[in-house]
Amino acid sequence: MTHSQHQSFVNNRVLKLNVGFLLAEGVGYQRDIALDLPRVRLADDLTLDFLKGTLRLSRNSRGILVQGDLESHVSSECARCLQEIFVPVTLDVEELFTYPPSSDSAYSVDDTGILDLAPLLREEAFLAVPMTALCRPDCAGLCPECGKNLNEGTCDCERDTIDPRLAVLRLQLDDEEPVEQD
Repeated sequence: MTHSQHQSFVNNRVLKLNVGFLLAEGVGYQRDIALDLPRVRLADDLTLDFLKGTLRLSRNSRGILVQGDLESHVSSECARCLQEIFVPVTLDVEELFTYPPSSDSAYSVDDTGILDLAPLLREEAFLAVPMTALCRPDCAGLCPECGKNLNEGTCDCERDTIDPRLAVLRLQLDDEEPVEQD
């Protein structure tokens, strides 16, 4: 089954972890959590094809420190031909979730002991995707005239069009005599 054939998503509630047991422990207590999830929609604008890796949750005096490396593929589009692609990414996670919740912190554990990883993973995934993701290194892109995907074949559009600002240079090239080589 190819990536684009996946139709369903795992609800992102699986990324809401009950860490009440960690909050009840003393400073220094830690627990490793393995993640192996199929396709997860983190938000309306971001889908992870899968999510695998291990997170270490460590209790400290300010809350829960979340650390780990997660592997995934982010749904994106090729910068040249606009086809859907899945870009492999590594999410390097290291963030303090404060407890009790504080307005000074971007992330916190709520009063019920729930730690929501989705907002953090969304940010990390956006940062991990390259600015110009390509479906393949030699992607031909789209025809600027008709919009045909040039990876699927050529089109009948005129290719000798030149920017009108550079037309004078084209005339000079046409006027030059070819140089014979001995």
